[in-house]
Amino acid sequence: MTEKYLAQPDLGFIAQVRGLGGETLKKCYQCATCSVACPIAPENSPFPRKEMIAASWGLKDKLIKNADIWLCHQCGDCTDLCPRGAAPGDVLSAVRSAAITEYARPKALAMAVNDPKKLPFLIGIPALWFAILAFITVNAKEPMTKIFNIFGIGWSHAHEGAEHIIAQADFFSTWFVDLTFVPTATAAAIIFILSLKSFLTDIHENAVLEGKTDKTSLDYKALFQALIKIIPIVLKHDKFNECESNKDRATPHMMVLYSFIGLFIVTSIGFILLYIAQMPGPYSQLSPMKWLANISGVALVIGSGLMIKNRLDKKEEQKTYYKDWFILGVVFSLGLTGMLTEMARLAHMTYVSYFFYYLHLIAIFNLFAFLPFSKMAHLVYRLTAMAYAEYGNRK
Repeated sequence: MTEKYLAQPDLGFIAQVRGLGGETLKKCYQCATCSVACPIAPENSPFPRKEMIAASWGLKDKLIKNADIWLCHQCGDCTDLCPRGAAPGDVLSAVRSAAITEYARPKALAMAVNDPKKLPFLIGIPALWFAILAFITVNAKEPMTKIFNIFGIGWSHAHEGAEHIIAQADFFSTWFVDLTFVPTATAAAIIFILSLKSFLTDIHENAVLEGKTDKTSLDYKALFQALIKIIPIVLKHDKFNECESNKDRATPHMMVLYSFIGLFIVTSIGFILLYIAQMPGPYSQLSPMKWLANISGVALVIGSGLMIKNRLDKKEEQKTYYKDWFILGVVFSLGLTGMLTEMARLAHMTYVSYFFYYLHLIAIFNLFAFLPFSKMAHLVYRLTAMAYAEYGNRK
């Protein structure tokens, strides 16, 4: 027997979606061209037609709790073929942004990340924080050394002969940097864990209700096994490569993805060398770690730069909104300031290197602190949704 559903339109949600880039949603007249055109939509209850209907009606629960909004890769095929210009890809992107805000905690911070009026605060607060840390590092070396000696810990991470080289630790104490970013990254991870717990429960309930899965309960062990299966698909960008309209987006996305993987490996090795092996930097440019860091940094700048160029070249076909520019700006700035810091150091431009490192730290903070609230969070939610689709035998 068919389940009865009482439609309860949420006008506030419609306004939110339109404000996040889905202003064309009311143009949809439900012809289903989009679902037919989508090369990656499953045969069972394909998207995005049903999502366009739900968005038009303001059916928030049906959308926010729907894993299908994350299976969409915004490849643009549906938008190009839509006879009414309803831009289903843009609408689903806006719905995903609304879902990120809905699941993230605290919501106020999530809303601030999507509000251009709050950008000065998002940049200004970490800028002030790191300026204070730089002042303490430069002007309070002796008091900090005495304080750390009380706990049997060395304040300086400079190696022998450090007075003859440029080391960012002389301007921003490594302790201060790590005592800022380790708690920040931990907080972001906790927010994601709490958010994903609710997310998985919701998408499973929605899948059972709409007959999109043959699983009646969540088996986390089987879900994890499904996650392992889809990781190669993500690494090869198989879904992106099925698209036609924006197939050229695959290469820049892969460059950014692999650059972050490379930089994560470098950061982990550096952390171990510093705190366990007691081998502070800077390290030789001939070391494998430096090679990986430099290659990853260049790939990040080029990849994010190409993503920006693609959006500028296709600004008529693919509209770009503040939420898109925010994360693109953060990622590009992170890569560029990192490379300029290194280049200035190698050129023996001490204070220029310190300045770029200061900007680099601000960019890193914006990436880590706002990761659960920005468009970058789709990496986590989409990966989870794809794993659930594999687990739920979605065909």
